[in-house]
Amino acid sequence: MLSDIEIAEQAILDPIGDIAAKAGLSSDELEFYGKYKAKIPLSAIKSRADKKDGKLVLVTAMNPTPAGEGKTTVSIGLAQAMNKLGRNVMLALREPSLGPVFGIKGGAAGGGYSQVLPMEDINLHFTGDLHAITSANNLLAAMIDNHIYQGNELRIDKDRVLWKRCMDMNDRALRSITVGVGGGTNGVTRDESFSITAASEVMAVLCLASDETDLKKRLGDIVIAYDLDGNILKAKDLKAEGAMAVLLKDAINPNLVQSIEHVPALIHGGPFANISHGCNSLIATKAAMKLSDITITEAGFGADLGAFKFLDIKCRKAGIWPDACVIVTTIRSLKYNAGIPKEELTTPDVAKVTEGFANVSKHIENMKAMGLPVIVASNRFPTDTDEEIAELKRLCDENGASYAPADIYAKGGEGGIELAEAVLKVLDGGVKSEPTFIYDLNDSTEEKIKAVATKIYGAKDVDILPEARELIEGFEKAGYGNLPICVAKTQYSLSDDPKLLGRPEGFTLTVREARLAAGAGYIVILTGKIMTMPGLPKAPAALKIDIDSDGTVHGLF
Repeated sequence: MLSDIEIAEQAILDPIGDIAAKAGLSSDELEFYGKYKAKIPLSAIKSRADKKDGKLVLVTAMNPTPAGEGKTTVSIGLAQAMNKLGRNVMLALREPSLGPVFGIKGGAAGGGYSQVLPMEDINLHFTGDLHAITSANNLLAAMIDNHIYQGNELRIDKDRVLWKRCMDMNDRALRSITVGVGGGTNGVTRDESFSITAASEVMAVLCLASDETDLKKRLGDIVIAYDLDGNILKAKDLKAEGAMAVLLKDAINPNLVQSIEHVPALIHGGPFANISHGCNSLIATKAAMKLSDITITEAGFGADLGAFKFLDIKCRKAGIWPDACVIVTTIRSLKYNAGIPKEELTTPDVAKVTEGFANVSKHIENMKAMGLPVIVASNRFPTDTDEEIAELKRLCDENGASYAPADIYAKGGEGGIELAEAVLKVLDGGVKSEPTFIYDLNDSTEEKIKAVATKIYGAKDVDILPEARELIEGFEKAGYGNLPICVAKTQYSLSDDPKLLGRPEGFTLTVREARLAAGAGYIVILTGKIMTMPGLPKAPAALKIDIDSDGTVHGLF
């Protein structure tokens, strides 16, 4: 069987101008990055502002497991299937981060015969967006330290600098460091730490900005530090937002590529969903809705993280709402959630499928409670039995969700026809889903945390530690109490404990820290042991990645 990269290398790509034409874009409206990649300038998107929006389908998943669910692969396969059925469809996905690519997770360009191409470019430096975000982030950090060194007119408290440096790589050695060592011309010595670029607020800002003006305003609103009197200081106090926006002038334009079956795909922005909001850029999503009749988008990790934040933060801000929600699962992942070891997941066990479905049932419940019709997609593997599939369908019916298997890894769009028909049945049904939010923006931050913890995660209670409570109270006193919250939590469980699989009950969600992301427009609530700078595993994927003398990349998947 061919590997993902071998399949990608054998694919024949259409010139990106031809792909743009499918979306009604002329070559004159593109900024070309070679033969198979292009950026769409915001001017081309703005010229279509009066065009009616197409339908929007959100693809999410159960809590991820080591068995793999294939959410991005299903998103791509679903779009290809709709294309085969004659629908005008477009993808809107996130960009991969180099950290996971060279770490443990691997790339994020789909798999098998449901990939976006050119896969190597997308998974590596692509069009340089993440590097631009990294540079803008670190320019602000450099300006903060330079301001302190050059006399500190703003009276920045060097021990209360909130802004962190970032890089697009997993590196645990940078979680806690000291900068300015040696004093003198080396700068002012202070404690510092790095986040991964996907967790940077600049990434979140880029993905939630509506245009260049909004981007610049949001950059200026970023909170950088406290002064010696305890007042909040922002990036605009340093007059940093203009230079940061210059570094992002190309990165704000969405990237156009294609699937292996030549479906147009906008891939833009890549915030992590366990730390940040987990959604591709608002600009790309809204552009796809103008350029197609149906947009397929995905949100990171399980529905408790990416999908909820997509609805609660992105859609609330943008005034858009999905017409349907696809929750991706696998028979193997259901059995894993029932306690079956990874090495035994191929052994048939209908009873464990039933038991593990508890995790999916909670996600179905949550999405339906927020007003979305749900279709469960079972990403099929050769070891799945007919009895296990039949039980999964029965459970979906029992929980008020449609069900469809998908064999899109091996068969591409052809293997997603049944799923596409199930989704189209909802889209063509004429029933418009209406937003239902689980908290009001005027609720206190604590009330918002309790609402998310109890209604979305299923917690019994919330424990906000004193340090976090003090920070939250400070944010509210400073006028930020009406912001939505963005919970940083393990992706592996509905709870804040990655070992609690299935549908845990009776647990207490512990809030240990809070951070103000005023530019992005939310308060980050950190729970459990979540870290904003991942580390590499003992045997990182980088050990298997190589390149031949002819430029052929190996081991990327």
